[in-house]
Amino acid sequence: MSAEATNPATPGPAAPAAAVRRKARPRIDLRRLGRAALLGNAARGRLPDAIGHVAEAHRAHYPDADLEPLRRAYVLAESSHRGQMRKSGEPYITHPLAVTLILAELGAETTTLTASLLHDTVEDTDVTLDQVREQFGEEVRYLVDGVTKLEKVDYGAAAEPETFRKMLVATGSDVRVMSIKLADRLHNMRTLGVMRREKQERIAKVTRDVLIPLAERLGVQALKTELEDLVFAILHPEEYEHTRELIAENAARADDPLAGIADEVRGVLREADIPAEVLIRPRHFVSVHRVSRKRGELRGADFGRLLVLVNEDADCYAVLGELHTCMTPVVSEFKDFIAVPKFNLYQSLHTAVARADGQVAEVLIRTHQMHKVAEAGVVALGNPYAPAADVAAAETADAPADGERADPTRPGWLSRLLDWQKAAPDTDTFWSTLREDLAQDREITVFRPDGGTLGLPEGATCVDAAYAQYGEDAHACIGARVNGRLATLSTVLKDGDTVQLLMGQDPASEPSREWLEHAHTPAARIAIQRWLAAHPDSTGEPPAPAPSRPVPDPLVSGTAPSTAPRTANAVIPDRPGATVRLAGCCTPVPPDEVTGFAVRGGVVTVHRVECASVAHMKGTGRPEVAVTWGDSTACRVTLVAESFGRPHLLADLTEAMAQEGAEIVSATVEPPSQQRVRHTYTVELPDAAHLPALMRAMRNVPGVYDVGRAQHQ
Repeated sequence: MSAEATNPATPGPAAPAAAVRRKARPRIDLRRLGRAALLGNAARGRLPDAIGHVAEAHRAHYPDADLEPLRRAYVLAESSHRGQMRKSGEPYITHPLAVTLILAELGAETTTLTASLLHDTVEDTDVTLDQVREQFGEEVRYLVDGVTKLEKVDYGAAAEPETFRKMLVATGSDVRVMSIKLADRLHNMRTLGVMRREKQERIAKVTRDVLIPLAERLGVQALKTELEDLVFAILHPEEYEHTRELIAENAARADDPLAGIADEVRGVLREADIPAEVLIRPRHFVSVHRVSRKRGELRGADFGRLLVLVNEDADCYAVLGELHTCMTPVVSEFKDFIAVPKFNLYQSLHTAVARADGQVAEVLIRTHQMHKVAEAGVVALGNPYAPAADVAAAETADAPADGERADPTRPGWLSRLLDWQKAAPDTDTFWSTLREDLAQDREITVFRPDGGTLGLPEGATCVDAAYAQYGEDAHACIGARVNGRLATLSTVLKDGDTVQLLMGQDPASEPSREWLEHAHTPAARIAIQRWLAAHPDSTGEPPAPAPSRPVPDPLVSGTAPSTAPRTANAVIPDRPGATVRLAGCCTPVPPDEVTGFAVRGGVVTVHRVECASVAHMKGTGRPEVAVTWGDSTACRVTLVAESFGRPHLLADLTEAMAQEGAEIVSATVEPPSQQRVRHTYTVELPDAAHLPALMRAMRNVPGVYDVGRAQHQ
């Protein structure tokens, strides 16, 4: 928009990075064409000279594209904006031309470019949406309307939440709207130089907090990296200048370690007969700054990475194998984003190799098509509404041959975002959760038992997974299995985990208020908050039982809990005549490894050797008494069962224990916490050999996720 336009002749802060970037041709250089290029004199048939470079960039991605819509869109835009000037004094038409050139360089299809040329006409001129529809069709009208709504967003503190919410609604049905907005913001950031410092900082902060994270989620790395550098220069001028000096000093070096490693990699792949292109990818300013903060003094190889481009997916793994065989790999740096792509469609293999002098080079391995998507994200995927035949004709030779195409209109993260923005109970809740979500710069992928996947932010828990998979039905979730092991809903998930969510059968199940402490995703937090808001008289907790006390059990009716020390004729002490008692803190049973200690009255207490009391008594200097097990096999033992709360659990658990021949001496159930219940049972067994079977039977009771021997501290 004109409100953000200034003198484009002002040197941009990222110019040095762009100069270095030109050496690596695969990186899309969005800054190399200036005003002269946009308004050049080269004739292109019926095309106006001013869009010659747009047409050239577009034809590089779509050789057979029909350029007539672009010609007509330019004619309408130029005539509509005629007489309007940017703050720099340039004709306003230079702005939509620059935005369209950015998108053309990224590989946007014709419809997006047409809408980009017209993106300011409805807001700033007399052109109407009906006219756009009549001349260019409903799809272009829809995109122009979406961008117009975004242009009306007021980023002021008071208006920001609700207007940004409307912005997402406008964007959500087609991410090409956001692609045009991002290109628009990039051009305005490039030409921000003569604005007041306060306005520069305000625009830079919004770009940093909202638009750069959205560019990351759309996978448009070429836009994201340049926006990061421009924001960095405005908000952190001293750090930016220091980073610029580091890059300049490294560029002036006579030797380039990355060049040497690149030659070595080329030799390895040549000998392996793997067709590949090996390139040096200079890091952008923010990346260099982050690496310097992480590693301290930078070495030559830290200023860039190697990019290996191949033709087929299988070649990526072949390259990886050769590099790890013939060079020294840094195994901890390996990541496979081909088998498990990032949430923004990014695919690549990441590794690192080391030289004898200690220089370490990071290596990215991907196909040409993966590289195209890595640079341009959803912009590179073309028109999602085009018929299959048109798609096949429009896409370039390096496109997938199977005809399957990801739908750029609804990436998984955007679908989730649109779902929860509708459910947010109020604007403030929406805005706070949005900012938290955008602040997540990494996403993990977890697998469901059926083979499906869930994309979650780093740090997500089983609570988040439950609401991601089941929506508000997750209120009935009682637990989870992570990698086959029972886990609580507060368990933090890791990338690659397999998560099976355990759902209760009670239709009146309620979420726990404590779940909010473990919910990191907007979907989970908003669903829980909505339920709590709708049930103000409920605590969000299941009814709590009475305070911890002995629980009568029909199988041991009339039995009181026994806390007295037990005698054990089955233990033989190395002290003739001594009375022996089995310690209640660890309840040893055969064939546990045990030891004894003399206490008052000449009594010897017997403990399991791993009992905490053993270490304590040894620390006080109390001498041990050797003890051994006798022939008797009967035993008394205390077991602790951890379970999720559900109806009839106690009855099912005690029945399972009775079937194994266990006589329950006492039972205690603690109040639930996070829908978890802790049971403590002291039981008599006719034979200690039955203990493992008893513990297995207890674990097999639905809702029980762990059973262990009591270990009092």
